[in-house]
Amino acid sequence: MLNRRNFLQSASIAAALAAIGMPADVLAAARLKLGAASRFSFESLIERAKVAAGQAYKPQPKPPTSILDRIDYEEHGKIKFDTDYALYATGPGQFPATFFHLGRFFQAPVHMYALDSVGGNQSAREILYDESYFDMPKSSPARELPKNSGFAGFRFQESRLGDQKKLDWKKNDWVAFLGASYFRAIGDLYQYGLSARGVAIDVAQPDKPEEFPNFTHFYFEPPADGSDTVVVYAMLDGPSITGAHKFVMKRNAGVLMDIDSALFLRKDVERLGIAPATSMYWFSETVKGTGADWRPEVHDSDGLAIWNGEGERIWRPLNNPRFTIASSFSDRNPKGFGLLQRDRDFDNYQDGVNYERRPSLWVEPLDGWGEGSIQLIEIPTDDEIHDNIVAMWVPKEKAVAGKSYRLRYRLHWLKDEPMPTPLARCVATRLGNGGQPGQNRPQNVRKFMVEFKGAPLEKLAFGEKPEAVLSASRGKFSYVFTEAVPNGVPGHWRAQFDLTVDGPEPVDIRLYLRHKNQTLSETWLYQYQAFRSRNVYDN
Repeated sequence: MLNRRNFLQSASIAAALAAIGMPADVLAAARLKLGAASRFSFESLIERAKVAAGQAYKPQPKPPTSILDRIDYEEHGKIKFDTDYALYATGPGQFPATFFHLGRFFQAPVHMYALDSVGGNQSAREILYDESYFDMPKSSPARELPKNSGFAGFRFQESRLGDQKKLDWKKNDWVAFLGASYFRAIGDLYQYGLSARGVAIDVAQPDKPEEFPNFTHFYFEPPADGSDTVVVYAMLDGPSITGAHKFVMKRNAGVLMDIDSALFLRKDVERLGIAPATSMYWFSETVKGTGADWRPEVHDSDGLAIWNGEGERIWRPLNNPRFTIASSFSDRNPKGFGLLQRDRDFDNYQDGVNYERRPSLWVEPLDGWGEGSIQLIEIPTDDEIHDNIVAMWVPKEKAVAGKSYRLRYRLHWLKDEPMPTPLARCVATRLGNGGQPGQNRPQNVRKFMVEFKGAPLEKLAFGEKPEAVLSASRGKFSYVFTEAVPNGVPGHWRAQFDLTVDGPEPVDIRLYLRHKNQTLSETWLYQYQAFRSRNVYDN
């Protein structure tokens, strides 16, 4: 997996632009160096990807590795894009685009193009790399790179016209594309966190390594006057796949992305991940650790939420397993799914890196996706610097060479689900030793406390209790009951039970609350890994 922390980090021109109808003040004022104009359309980009899929894969030429390797984490941090060169820093658009520099951790060059429309036809001109766009030390290895070496990625800055918390657009951005096909956006709490990808290829396959295709070319449409939306096209290329993506990105309370993607397979793929989200989960309140870290919780996301094709709402808390585990939730035409950060209480993190403000990412299919499964990959980690969680849609039909896909979906980057369930939601999962206080604790027994909160539980009459509806793939339940959480918060209940299980196989547990045959809560799913020793990673 990619390292999350590395993730962050002229008159003649005017005359040439005027000749093709490009608003001269938009690009000339940015002082960007541009290549020759060529025709462009999304349809032609799709056709280009289709043709490329029938040809052998050829990686993009890149600058000398001997130079890029010297632009390490420290040196890369010293290289800053000069916002005086930002694309669309003037003109009608709100959101200027700035660019990331190549380096040791981002060696694949990405080519950037500015688009213009003349008489209904779009023209593209490459934005040529030049070291003058960047502030860097005189001794920086980046000064040794050849001309037009390319960029590593880009980001859109906050509005230079609006008043979003009076942010300085030159210092604050709201979406970034950097590394392979990774991209991310801030939510309504103004904080980056988890990432999305154009596609995921063979994540956690035991017989073959994961593949990371690259976005190799980006094309920027000139923004409309005063619009809060930007449009970007991208070319995807990798050993097993090619593709074309259209991103329509709207900056509102959070960030909304409508994505139209066309994918073409060069080779057979064992696990093709559509609309993949990638996050980090180290530990939470679910299991008390042994002091590996001083903080109560460390995670960018704490659960997978699913709204399946049958209308059921599901919450699956995340795990940090001892070895990689893939969980599959079969479905047909899902209504949505996402990796969410539900815990928003600073006291549960006690850290200045703002885990309580990390965005949630919800995937909303805009077309019927047919049969397949939402798959959750959980990879062991012993630190917060590694993204170890992947959630994605995997089509049921085998992904074989020559097959193509056309998919539309919407990404919601927010603090919460965009279409929350009216049912009570799971707000905490806690595990401990089974048995009763003051008595010998039995072996192979774990106690579970699952908390729910929401309006349906508030409406229970005095003296009424919800029923815990439980099932498991194996094992025996005991001490099952529900009670109101003794904190005085209306509608806050918890279900408690002990699970006795022998053997090393994981146990899939299912729970929801009901009263008089009426479902009151979403469905809590959990994978209890009984084989693990009781340490900081236990659950």
